[in-house]
This record gives sequence, structure tokens and C-alpha cells, in this order.
Amino acid sequence: MAKAIFTTSESSAYDDQPEVRYHFPKTYLRQAEAALGDLILYYEPRRTQGPRSTTGRQAYFAVARLQRVERDEATPDHSYAYVEDYLEFDRPVPFREGDLYYESALRKPDGSTNKGAFGRAVRNLDEAEFEAILRAGFTRELEPWERLVSGVAEPAITYAERPIVTQVVSRPFRDEAFRRHVREAYDNTCAVSGLRLINGGGRPEVQAAHIQPVARHGPDSVRNGLALTGTVHWLFDRGLISVDDDHRLLVARGGLPEGMGGLLQPHRPLRLPRRQEWWPHASYLKFHREHVFKGQ
Repeated sequence: MAKAIFTTSESSAYDDQPEVRYHFPKTYLRQAEAALGDLILYYEPRRTQGPRSTTGRQAYFAVARLQRVERDEATPDHSYAYVEDYLEFDRPVPFREGDLYYESALRKPDGSTNKGAFGRAVRNLDEAEFEAILRAGFTRELEPWERLVSGVAEPAITYAERPIVTQVVSRPFRDEAFRRHVREAYDNTCAVSGLRLINGGGRPEVQAAHIQPVARHGPDSVRNGLALTGTVHWLFDRGLISVDDDHRLLVARGGLPEGMGGLLQPHRPLRLPRRQEWWPHASYLKFHREHVFKGQ
């Protein structure tokens, strides 16, 4: 096995959904197959929407585990790489920070960027470079309530005990990171009620709900998450409410606790993140409606 970098963007011409699959031509089949069963990183290039676009972050932004590679029967000479354990970074990691190139192959002997190497959409890299990128992606400033010595409901994660590559697949690490990312995307505000509750220590009370449950292979992606207050989260997980493809609230007929009907108005639009790439993905909403929601 070998670690790898997969290059993708929201406007990619390929049939990518990074939490689930990566679509690529046979040019990169050998590199992809070398990473089977191992962790890979996603990289967003500079060009995201056209031959002259320069809006991309040029940064590594997520990690996942490559489960299998299958031929694309509909497109000649193309394949799909299917992934699990997808998790976004706390911060995008630029390919270059000062004189440091996280991938040594991207730097020429004269110190300039090796554009030829950069042009390869799938690249293998060694364990040390992979670990450095991963650790940088989960290095962040602590929130005020995380700096408290006692009384902390959500202690900050630490990296000293074992390599970061072994932590990112553990459930406690992933739960804490998912909660943090969803809260940030929704500005600590419930998507359904619009409530933004902060306790006396500065900790937000809003919770992070998986739309497609983890137990049913839902990824730890912001696009598979909703920021919800505790009661609304409970209702959502039990299928008493759901969301349509236009991001409007669906309410089951019957089953709501007494007094909740007035607060949960059917077809009320959700409060969505300011960045559209964080909005709930249609595939996860569809799963919730078909397999969790009790209103259809």
C-alpha cells in the first residue's frame, strides 16, 4: 500500500463526489491501485471553473480511505475509486508554506515549483509527507471554552500519544471534528429553529446531526450534517422531521411531541451555511427521506 493525493474540485468535469467516489482516467490507475486499503488526501487545484480560473485554494482539504477501484463501464478507459472514512481538515493546507513544499516532488532543485509533477491529478507520496500534511490540517487555534482547565464538556483533541494517521479513523476523533466543522459552517445556529445558544463559558449548545447516519455508511462531511438544537436533533434522528431537495422542512403526520407542532412549520426553509459547498447534499437528504423519515 502507498499513500496518495487525489486532485478534485467542485466544478470538476469528472463524476466526483469526494465523500464517496473519485473518477479518473486510466493514466492514474497504477497510482490509485497502489493506495488500495490505505489513506489518501484530497487536493483542490488553483483552477476550479474554467481554463483561466484562479479561484481554487491550492490546498489539501480532506482525508479518506481508499476501499476499492472499479472500472467505469459507461466511460471507456476510466475508473472509480470508492472511499470511506472521509473527513475534512480543520483548515486547508497550502501545498507550499514559505520555503516548505509538503510534497517534495513538487519542488525543483532550484526551489521553483515543478509544474509537470503538479499536473498529475493522482500522486503517490511517502508516509512522512502524508503525516505532515495531515497534522497541519488538524492544527488549529483552540476555542475559549477548550482552554479551560476544568468543566470542559468537549475537551480538545491532542496528538502526542500516537501518529495522527491512526487517530483520524477513530470514532472519538471523527465525532469531535465533525461537530466542530458543522457548528462552524452553520455559525453555531440551528438550521431549523434559527436559535443560536451560547453557554456562560462561550461553548455553543447546538449539536451536529448526521443526515445519513454513520451506522448506515454516512460520511463525516459537512454536506452530510445539520446544526440542530438537542430537541430538533432528536426529532430528526427518529424520522419525525426531514428536509426536501429545496432545503425546506418536512414534518411527519403524527408522532411529534405535544406543543412542537407550532414550532415546526412544514415547508419552512432551513437556515443554510453562507458557503454553498457546505449545503446538505441531495444524496444524503434523499437517503434520510427514504430510510429514516416516517412521513412518507
